[in-house]
Amino acid sequence: MQYGEHIVALIQTAIGPVILISGLGLLLLTMTNRLGRIIDRSRALSCDMDRMDAGARARLASEIDILWSRARLIRVAIMSACLSCLSASLLVIVLFLAPLVELDIPLLVTFLFVAAMLCLIVSLIGFLLDVNRTLSALHIELEAHRELHNREGH
Repeated sequence: MQYGEHIVALIQTAIGPVILISGLGLLLLTMTNRLGRIIDRSRALSCDMDRMDAGARARLASEIDILWSRARLIRVAIMSACLSCLSASLLVIVLFLAPLVELDIPLLVTFLFVAAMLCLIVSLIGFLLDVNRTLSALHIELEAHRELHNREGH
């Protein structure tokens, strides 16, 4: 095989992890946007607590607690996605350089790929748990509106 063909084969091998990195970038964008919204909503609720009666403050405190747990979940998801991206980036470097310097390191390649996938799985689980917690906060808010509606109706 000629040198040019060898380089093309190396680049083709490294393309798979590069596609993973691209997808992880979109996932990270989504999760950082969610984290920003969580922070904004927490600040807004904290400011509202000063103007509320005791019952409303308790409800807001429950929502803020859920937002805090969501922020922690998203932090874990973001960190895991970053570690997955880092593993995939190292995998690209190893896949590209190993043949050029004639290294036979299948265990390292396997480790980096498995690490990238495991970190991605942890990230996605954190993301799914955050989505589930979002519904818990929504339930609290809807219950408060329902109680207010029932009091005004009677």
